[in-house]
Amino acid sequence: MKKVLFTDLDGTLLDLFDYSYDAALPALVALKKRSIPIVFCTAKTLAENEYYRKEMGIEDPFIVENGGAIFIPENYFSFGFECEEKSNYCVVELGASYGELRGALKEIREETGFKITGFGDMTAEEVGEDANLSVEKAKLAKMKEYNESFIFDEPKEKEAILFEKIKEKGFKVTHGGRYYNIHGKNADKGKAVKILTEFFKKEYGEVKSIGIGDSMNDIPMLKAVEQPALVKNKKGAWLDISLPNLYKAEGEGPEGWVEVVEKIIINN
Repeated sequence: MKKVLFTDLDGTLLDLFDYSYDAALPALVALKKRSIPIVFCTAKTLAENEYYRKEMGIEDPFIVENGGAIFIPENYFSFGFECEEKSNYCVVELGASYGELRGALKEIREETGFKITGFGDMTAEEVGEDANLSVEKAKLAKMKEYNESFIFDEPKEKEAILFEKIKEKGFKVTHGGRYYNIHGKNADKGKAVKILTEFFKKEYGEVKSIGIGDSMNDIPMLKAVEQPALVKNKKGAWLDISLPNLYKAEGEGPEGWVEVVEKIIINN
């Protein structure tokens, strides 16, 4: 049976404060030695995913911007499938365009007077300061194609109005560790995971999918895998969800990620 790991990045494989993954390095090596695909499934952009894939030496497919698109390296699978060819990838696009999403947020601001600040409204320096990123990494975070991350600087009770407005515009919203994200109604981590899992099954036959996350926007991914797992967030708590066969790691961020990999994949 082929095991495939789908993993969130921020707050899961990456520490939410300083984005380090040093604690996970031995487990990453062990996964690669076993030829277990490590599929990033994250809100991060193509450029950010490429940065961490290069740093970690990972060459597997990945899912960007909360399910906005699946990027599959050329010739990764032995069979053909419908996709858009971009650079060295075959891309399955699910999400709406960045321009559409920015336009919707602008309309909502005008209609409600809400204080909504998207990454597109901020300089790289401002994004870096707010997200605790270097300016270079902030530039990568701003290179969005399928979603817009934004700050909603309003009382919590107004959140429901925001969500309804986004729905009225024909889009969806998710809330991750730091930011809200607006994206196309067909962009979905779970849908992307299911599509990619079917590709792995076609390639390898029987597949066991494992998913690791930490926040609300990981729920679709966790629902789509055979073995879902949670790491604790920075508050030392698990996301309040109930799923069949859900494993809850005792560790936070990368430490919890290592616990899941060791107990469910390497030692099992």
